[in-house]
Amino acid sequence: MLSHYRGGSGELLVLIHGIGGTWQLWRPILPALEARFEVLAVDLPGFGGSPVGTGADVAAFADAVAELAGRPCHVVGSSLGGGVALELGRRGVAQSVTAFAPIGFWGPLGRRWCQASVETGHRLARVLGPSLPRLAATAAGRIVLFGLFYGRPSRIDPVTGLDDARALAAAPGFGAARAAFAEHRFGDPAALAGIPVTIVWGSRDLILPVRQAGRAAAALPAARHVRLPGCGHLPFGDDPDGCVQLITETAIDNLPTAGKAG
Repeated sequence: MLSHYRGGSGELLVLIHGIGGTWQLWRPILPALEARFEVLAVDLPGFGGSPVGTGADVAAFADAVAELAGRPCHVVGSSLGGGVALELGRRGVAQSVTAFAPIGFWGPLGRRWCQASVETGHRLARVLGPSLPRLAATAAGRIVLFGLFYGRPSRIDPVTGLDDARALAAAPGFGAARAAFAEHRFGDPAALAGIPVTIVWGSRDLILPVRQAGRAAAALPAARHVRLPGCGHLPFGDDPDGCVQLITETAIDNLPTAGKAG
């Protein structure tokens, strides 16, 4: 079984992190979400406390998350997790999808850039291991450590950022998941018809640059497409209130559904 966190009450909301992350990625927005939902935040296979699985692609991760959830649910994903969230929507598991900078809307250059960027973050976290606490303690150090992922890295909580960096360095599933990116492209938008879908990009995303948002809008014209000003690839620390609002609106506030005019 996947390692996970569960809390709150209400309709089931599943949170799926990106490559190198853990369920703790969602800490800045967990309290607000738990006030509205039963929250299930997972560690994907090979990340956090979950063992390495039999596959490291989007389909294999979707299988694992669907098994743990056990029933239809609202799904939120970040980056790799955004690709998994859209796959769960395609399968009919997700009642709504909020995807923050989801993978799969890239061309060959964008995919290689993403792979190289996350590999840089992974290696930096490993090389700087003993120095991570000292760097995370200063605003300048947080810019060095977290500037690739956040739009406002100096504001990131040092403890949270340090935990995330250590998880990235230690993830046994990182290499296989990074390699599997090469095979993933978003497809079959018609399968998302009938559920609310919101695609979100930070305007300062350096991992999946915001120009990929245009490809996402072309592929899913009936979805809601939002840009968060000043936010990076992981906007949950940059603008937690904005992220909670988008998730809540998508899941329960009667937004137009993908494939239907609204």
